[in-house]
Amino acid sequence: MLLAACRSPESGPRPLEIVVSSEAETLDPRYAVDAVSHRITRLVHRGLMTLDPTTLEPKRALAESLRYVDDVTVDVTLVRDATFHSGKALTAADVVATLRALAAPAVHARSARVVEPIASVEETGPLSLRIHLHRPHATLETDLELPILRADEAFAPPRPDGSLDGLGPYRVSSMRSGEVALTPARGSSARSAVTVRTVRDENARALRLIAGRADVAVNVFSPSLMPAMAREGVHVATRPGANVTYLLLRADRAPFERLEARRAAALGVDRRRIVSGLLAGAASVATGALPPSLWAHADAAPLDFDGAAAGAAIRALGGLRFGLLTSPDRVRLSIARTIAQDMRDAGAEVEVTALELGSLLARLTAGDFDAAILNMPELTEPNVLRLFLHSASIPPAGTNRGRVRDAEIDRLLDLAAQSRGKDERRALYAALEARLRETHLFIPLWHEHQITVTSARTHGFLPSAEGRWLAIANY
Repeated sequence: MLLAACRSPESGPRPLEIVVSSEAETLDPRYAVDAVSHRITRLVHRGLMTLDPTTLEPKRALAESLRYVDDVTVDVTLVRDATFHSGKALTAADVVATLRALAAPAVHARSARVVEPIASVEETGPLSLRIHLHRPHATLETDLELPILRADEAFAPPRPDGSLDGLGPYRVSSMRSGEVALTPARGSSARSAVTVRTVRDENARALRLIAGRADVAVNVFSPSLMPAMAREGVHVATRPGANVTYLLLRADRAPFERLEARRAAALGVDRRRIVSGLLAGAASVATGALPPSLWAHADAAPLDFDGAAAGAAIRALGGLRFGLLTSPDRVRLSIARTIAQDMRDAGAEVEVTALELGSLLARLTAGDFDAAILNMPELTEPNVLRLFLHSASIPPAGTNRGRVRDAEIDRLLDLAAQSRGKDERRALYAALEARLRETHLFIPLWHEHQITVTSARTHGFLPSAEGRWLAIANY
C-alpha cells in the first residue's frame, strides 16, 4: 500500500531520477523508435530545428536561418560556436554527412523515410549548406529536428550504448540493465545529473517516488492511482497530449473490408465511459485523428456511442466476428475488454489477445490481425498520418498496417505534404478528417493527457506536449 511507503530520501546531492516502465532499446538516435530511447536521445543530441513544447511548431535550434530559394531549394546557415560534447566545433560538413547517412541504405536508419524528400545536400561554406528536394515538401522544418552527428561518426556501425558524440544538454556517462546515467555536457545549461531508471512494477514506481528516491515519472501510472499519490505528498500535473489512441482495423479483408463492419466498430465503442472510468478523465474524447493542440486540428463533433446503430449494422452483415489485439498493460487490457464487451452487447463475437510490444508489432506488420488498439504517441505534425494511411506506406514500405487503400485519402495526403501554405494545408487536413469519418478507415478514440508525477525537487516540471523531457535541464 502507498501509505506504508517509507519516506527516506537519500541525503546529500544525487542525480535527478526519471522512472520509466520499460528499458531503452538503443541510445543511438539513428535507430531509436521506442518512446524511452527517443526521449533519452533527444537529451543527448540536437537537430537543426526543435519543436515548441506547447504548440509543437518548429523553431530554430542549430540552424540560425533557413531560406527558401524556391520550392525545392533551401539554404541553411548554422549557429556559430556550437560544439559537440567532445569539444569539436559543429560545421556544415557534419550536417551534410548526417543527412546523407540517414538516407543511406547501408546505414538503415529508422528515420530514412523522414529524409526521403531530400534529393541531395551540399556544403556552401563552413557554416552553410544547401538542401535540394525531390519535390515541394511542407514539413521540412519539422523533419529537420533529427539529431545531427559528427561527420566521422554519421556512417558508423550502430552504437546502442550512447557513445556517439552529441550536441544536446547531456552526455551518456553509463548504460547498464535498467539504468542510463546522464551528466550535464560541458558548457550546457543543464543543472543536475540525471538517471533514467527502469522499474517495471507500477507499485514499485509509486513507492520509489513517495520515498523520495525518484523525481519524475511521465505517463507510467494508471490515472486511477493519481489521487492516492497526491495524498502521499508527491505532485501530480497533467497537460493535453499530442497523441491519439485509435482502433486499427485491417481494411483489406473480411470482416473490416466492408464499410458496415467498420461503421459498427466505430459506433459500438463507448468512448466517454472509458475516458471517465478507466482513464479517470485524463483524456479527451477524439473528434478526429489530430489532437486539439495541433494547428491543423479541425473542430468536429465526436462520434457518439450508438449501440443500437452498431447492432443494426451487425445484423445487416449477418453477424460480426473478430479478434482484438492489445498490450498486457493492466489499463490497456481493461480497455480492450471493455471495448470487446461493448461490441458483444451489440451482437459481435470478439476475442481479446494481449501481446508484448514486439510480438504485437510483428503481427500487425505481417497483417496477422483483425483489429488492434494502438496509440500514436508523438503526433507532432499532421503529415505523420501519411505513414499510417497512405497506400505507399503499406508494410514493408511503411506503417500503414491497416492496409488502407483509398485514392482520395492518398490525394489529400499528397497535396498536404507538398503545400507550404498553412491555411491550404489546414483545409486539406480537414477534408482528410471528413473522409476518414465517412469511410471509418481510421477510428480515433481519445487523446490521452500527459500525466506527470514529480518530487518536491522537480516541482513544476512538465514534459512537452508530445512527452519529451527537455525541461529536466532546468532542475
